[in-house]
Amino acid sequence: MNLDYNTVRKDQAERLRLIMQEKNGQSEPHQRHEPRIMTISSGKGGVGKTNIAINLAIAFAEAGKKIVVMDADLGLANVNVILGIIPKYNLYHVIKKQKKLREILVDTQYGIQIIAGASGFSQLANLNEEERAAFVEGLKDLSYADYIIIDTAAGVSQNVLTFLKGADDAIIITTPEPTAITDAYGIIKSITTESNNGPSIKLVVNRVRTVMEGKKVAERVINIAGQFLNVKVNNIGFIFEDSVVQRAVIKQDPFYRSAPNSKAAQSIKHLMTRLANVEYAESGGFGKFLRSVFRGKF
Repeated sequence: MNLDYNTVRKDQAERLRLIMQEKNGQSEPHQRHEPRIMTISSGKGGVGKTNIAINLAIAFAEAGKKIVVMDADLGLANVNVILGIIPKYNLYHVIKKQKKLREILVDTQYGIQIIAGASGFSQLANLNEEERAAFVEGLKDLSYADYIIIDTAAGVSQNVLTFLKGADDAIIITTPEPTAITDAYGIIKSITTESNNGPSIKLVVNRVRTVMEGKKVAERVINIAGQFLNVKVNNIGFIFEDSVVQRAVIKQDPFYRSAPNSKAAQSIKHLMTRLANVEYAESGGFGKFLRSVFRGKF
């Protein structure tokens, strides 16, 4: 049976939403049927996207949420590498219909589950419409989760846009570097031109040295997007430059767990509270400083 290209492409993002909202009377009473889907994306590589996805997931898990992190970089996957995990199966086996999505879930010591991407398989970088549709169908197996965090590839391939358009939140990561800012605008433009009813677009500025730097970068992206694309981009915060991040990557131990009091970890915690719209008790110190900076700003 041949699938009409335009019909499948038009419906694919909506199918992702519907699958996540599907009501199944035979499901377990504790299961949720409307996980919130967040994509973590960037216009260029090397901005810390995967690190943010993993540490944000751990922050949600420590707040009592059921979290699945999917490495949707279908070619250069590294979520499992950052966690020091060697999975037996990955998305290659799902896409080739050798495994179901639920069969490749990996439990971790951090309270999150991961779905490993496939590294070194260039043919996966741009799936055809039928393969993407079959993959999206498999997401119904994850309906028990509170949040599904999808770490996409950098850039604006059709695979990336498929995940972005089907998400509740498209979280765009940038840094103060001019090229990263330009590419962040590029991916925001792609989202708005490809989808009439797309995700809520949110911005995170990574590796900032000062509060003012984070605010200026965010304002620049938001103002340009508003002026030329007529789209609202929500600034949900920034993450401070912090030496613990690189050390954690080398040790394959996420900084949110290994250095919970660091500037980077406290920044992640505030991102999580903004996304979840929750408050938490803060005794003082750097966390209190961030709380005062972020309050009422987003």
